[in-house]
Amino acid sequence: EEDKEAIKKVIQTSYVDGLQNNGPVADVEQGFHPGFNLLGLRNDDLTKWPIYSWIKYHEKQLKENPEPPKEDEVVTCKYPHIDITGTAAIAKIELHKGGELIYTDYLSLYKFEDGWKIVSKIYFKHEAKK
Repeated sequence: EEDKEAIKKVIQTSYVDGLQNNGPVADVEQGFHPGFNLLGLRNDDLTKWPIYSWIKYHEKQLKENPEPPKEDEVVTCKYPHIDITGTAAIAKIELHKGGELIYTDYLSLYKFEDGWKIVSKIYFKHEAKK
């Protein structure tokens, strides 16, 4: 239970509040392992985006728009499933914006000496309801 709460805290601080909601770069770097990769599926091709590229993009976004998101643009997170075996874990999370489910993410984490770190991500993007 303690590890589940620690995992939720890392995801919330580094990923949800950090990357999704214009949080500080230091918070992002704290929760992601430098070897992290975001894996995506586009036109039946597997894409790979390392964390350093995502952080560079995030820094650019912060410079262009340093304000926190407006209330209806804030991304919130639900945690339907966290599975832990020793020092390895997966978290299925659901990201919502404006009451709509926008992404279901599957995050892989490892527990290092300094705590849990997100090491990879795959995702499904939900289509907006018309």
